Amino acid sequence: MLIIACICILAIAGIDQLIKAWITANFQLYEERPFLQIGSLDIMHLRYIENTGSAFSSFSGQRVLLLMVTGIATAVCIFLLIKYALKGRPLLFWSLTMIIGGGIGNMIDRIFHGGAVVDYLDLQLFNFAVFNFADCFVTVGTALLFVYILFFMDKKKPAAGEPPQTDAPQEAPDDEA
Repeated sequence: MLIIACICILAIAGIDQLIKAWITANFQLYEERPFLQIGSLDIMHLRYIENTGSAFSSFSGQRVLLLMVTGIATAVCIFLLIKYALKGRPLLFWSLTMIIGGGIGNMIDRIFHGGAVVDYLDLQLFNFAVFNFADCFVTVGTALLFVYILFFMDKKKPAAGEPPQTDAPQEAPDDEA
C-alpha cells in the first residue's frame, strides 16, 4: 500500500506541475479564456494568476510561513499515513494521500516559482477564488479526512463510568453455580 500511496502522491504532484507548466507557457499573467460551457451556461474559465498567499489570498507574501506550515502539515500527514492509514483504513489512506499530493504540488510552486502558486481554475457560476488541480486534491482530501474523523475513527476513550474499549473480543462471563 505504501507503494500505491507514493505513486498516487507523485502522480497528483506531477500532473499538477504539468498543468501549471502548460498554463504558464500558453497564457499571459491574468489572461482568461472560456473553458467549460454547457449551452449558454458559462461554468468555468481558465485564468492565469499567481497567488502569493494561501486560500483566498490569506497570508499573502508570507512565503516562509506558508512553506513551514505546508511542510509541517505534509510531514504530519505522512506520519499518519504510515502509522495508521496503511493498516486497513481506506478512507484515511486516500484522504491523506490526496492531501500530501496536493500539498507537495503547491509547495513545489512556492519553492521554484518565487513564492507564488499558479492558479488557473476560475468558476463563473458564482464568485469564488481562482484555484488549481492541487487545491482540488487538498480540499477533497481534507473533506474526506473530516468524514473519517467524524464517522469512522476508532473511539477508544470511554465515557465517564464506562470500562475502556479494546479491539479484542470480550469473553462472556463464566456462570457460577
